[in-house]
Amino acid sequence: MKKKKPDYIVYNEENESYDAALKAYATDLGAPVITTSDTIAWKNANINKVNKHVKAKYDELKEQYDELIKEFEYNNLVYSAKFNFEPVVGEIYHLYKNKDERPFLSIIAPKECSFDHLGSFRLNADKIWHNI
Repeated sequence: MKKKKPDYIVYNEENESYDAALKAYATDLGAPVITTSDTIAWKNANINKVNKHVKAKYDELKEQYDELIKEFEYNNLVYSAKFNFEPVVGEIYHLYKNKDERPFLSIIAPKECSFDHLGSFRLNADKIWHNI
């Protein structure tokens, strides 16, 4: 039976040698204390930066989404309106409500008529209506 060495003696049983000097860490009470650096402040600062970055990106995407939904609703409104002509790309058209509260598209400007004006729109090359 092998004799067990005391805890304060660094003995490598595989090599059967004393290798305290070869260790990457302190092995006796006289050695300098190993302390871990305080990473809490670093972590908190970077977590705060990441949270701000993610929030800014989210706000940017939300704004783009809201603009896209608004564009969709305008296009839905204009395309569901009544008109008896083929709109020309790049021209401005005006959306009105008739006496039956139904929308219709016209080339007549709001100052030239007395209809209930809903908005003015320009048709782009992609056939998307933009509110102006």
